Amino acid sequence: MAEVLITLGIIGVVAALTMPSLVMHHKKRVVETRLAKFYSNINQAITMSEVENGDKKDWLRMEILDDNGESVNDDTQAITSEEWFNKYLAKYINVIKTENSETAENKYDLYFSDGSMVTFSGSSWIFYPEAKDYKLSKNNDTGFNDRNRKDNGKSNFTFKFLTYNNKMPYYYNKGVEPFTDGYHGDINTLKNNSALGCYAQATNEHAYCTELIRRNGWKIPDDYPWFK
Repeated sequence: MAEVLITLGIIGVVAALTMPSLVMHHKKRVVETRLAKFYSNINQAITMSEVENGDKKDWLRMEILDDNGESVNDDTQAITSEEWFNKYLAKYINVIKTENSETAENKYDLYFSDGSMVTFSGSSWIFYPEAKDYKLSKNNDTGFNDRNRKDNGKSNFTFKFLTYNNKMPYYYNKGVEPFTDGYHGDINTLKNNSALGCYAQATNEHAYCTELIRRNGWKIPDDYPWFK
């Protein structure tokens, strides 16, 4: 009996030591798989929509709202994010639920069957591999949706849809792409930029993390700051 108890005790200690690593490994794989799936599915939907709706660079733009919820678009034909989704993407991508976030930004939320979701408005798309991590925290002054910026690169990942700006080659005439504003091809910028780099001390948000993972074949690099 004593030997059995000792063996069970050893098994318990080993399990306690290895379980956190196994959990983190699983979370890492979920993030990688769902990021790659979202990127593929959303851009396939855009490509299919172009057959019916013409070149995406000619699509109506989503309206951009200021802190008071007022449109700042020069384009008087700009439409809401919900209207844009229903016009251009609803037929071509499977979602289990859609929802208006009811913030000043007027974001629109898409929930997918694998447990992930994306919230978007204008050119900004924020993807959550786990929809349960999406939190609406309204700023008392503006009503804006707080994206939990400190968790960017961990629970949420930044993309952008900006086909009409030919001054940004990483976006021009492409689909939904990882955020690369201010990036000029140097991988060290992705890792070390003081405001947006994929490292824990970034002062704004870790927005470059999405591109860093994409460059690695949608696999989280070994030197990634989190998921270790």
